[in-house]
Amino acid sequence: MTPDAALILCRFSLYGSAMFLWGASAYLGWFVPSGLAAQVGQQLRTWYRLALFLVVITTALTLPLQAATIGEGWTDAFQPKMLKSILGETNVGQAWIGQACATVFLLLSFVVPFVGRRAIAVGAAPLLISATMTGHAAMNSGWLRPLHRINDGLHLLSGGAWIGALPAIVVILPKLREPMWQQDARLALTRFSTAGHVAVGLVITTGIANTILVVKAPPIDWQIDYQRLLGIKILIVCLLVGIAINNRYILVPRLGRSATLGWLKWATIAEMAFGFLVLGLVAVFGTLQPT
Repeated sequence: MTPDAALILCRFSLYGSAMFLWGASAYLGWFVPSGLAAQVGQQLRTWYRLALFLVVITTALTLPLQAATIGEGWTDAFQPKMLKSILGETNVGQAWIGQACATVFLLLSFVVPFVGRRAIAVGAAPLLISATMTGHAAMNSGWLRPLHRINDGLHLLSGGAWIGALPAIVVILPKLREPMWQQDARLALTRFSTAGHVAVGLVITTGIANTILVVKAPPIDWQIDYQRLLGIKILIVCLLVGIAINNRYILVPRLGRSATLGWLKWATIAEMAFGFLVLGLVAVFGTLQPT
């Protein structure tokens, strides 16, 4: 595997894990009744542990992988001089320091007693935002650079709030059939629907703004790898929005029917799959030149 391919895989694992930790924790911490949130958190415990493991491992690997891609290959991955130069002289190094600090805070939120899911969400959010310190947002100068970073940060957080919460939704849906949890489950799903409208709106708005800031035109030149992958991402996001609309306005009102709950569960799983496919595309075209 080349350093470039390894870095793309690392980025995908890191941001996928951070999105889950942010989205699921924010949803369970602020929108789901506490008793149901504790129950769902227990069922997602393995996912949480896997996500935290991936965050720690990928954070540790990101800096040497960056050194390998910037330098002359794997031989530069652990060269002290190269690592020191990246840390002290590049945006990549500053972003990694921010990423490492967020990872430490996130790790503490797991191991310190009596710290809840809201702290995990607060730790995962800056981990996502650290991605804005590199990539195409860093190419701008003057007032456009912080504006682009703020826009990218909102895009990642809103996308993570939407896609990252879906595993919790999959666990909550069967609770609608359990008398003990039915009322809390309905309330949790209603709150997700309301917050989801805001998240989807922000994803679309910030995505359009990001396309204008990076490409400065519709991404229709598919001879350029970046624009081709961005165009595919936009098509998948449109499909995702369509699934979300179908779930909210067609399937949810029919939850009283026996077969509807199964359809809604599989539609939510499809949302998750397409969401992580989008994340994979972002991990790839984030390393490419837009024009």
